[in-house]
Amino acid sequence: MPGIRACELGLRVRAVPGSVGAVATWDDVRRIALSLPETSEEARRGLAAWRVRDKLFVWERPLRPADLTALGDAAPDGPILGVRVGHLIAKEAILADDPSVCFTTPHFDGYPAVLVRLDRISLKELEELIVDAWICRAPKRLADEYVENHARR
Repeated sequence: MPGIRACELGLRVRAVPGSVGAVATWDDVRRIALSLPETSEEARRGLAAWRVRDKLFVWERPLRPADLTALGDAAPDGPILGVRVGHLIAKEAILADDPSVCFTTPHFDGYPAVLVRLDRISLKELEELIVDAWICRAPKRLADEYVENHARR
């Protein structure tokens, strides 16, 4: 469909081989993100972040004091990954799918991103989120090429 990005259609692409049942680590995030075309890794304030042509798509995002206050006893501990999504409707769908894995804080109200508990997500689900985030942030031509070459048929 002309003018519509793959991430807006909820299109899933083939996953990089990995263990479906294992929990994810920062090494998995790094491996998946850097396997995508034109992705770079940088340290922002001592935290890892991955960009496609200078557009942030996933990043290490520990909870801040305001997040801890807002979440109260529900505040998770462990590693947290920030992930861009295509739009706010996609965000709501992801949050509803498994609130024990994906969540948000008031800081992200009105912003198309979710927070992911890295120690609760499978490698397959992690890869889907990272690839979808990359597709949403990559230049259209680059994203379309990737989808064309990797889409499940």
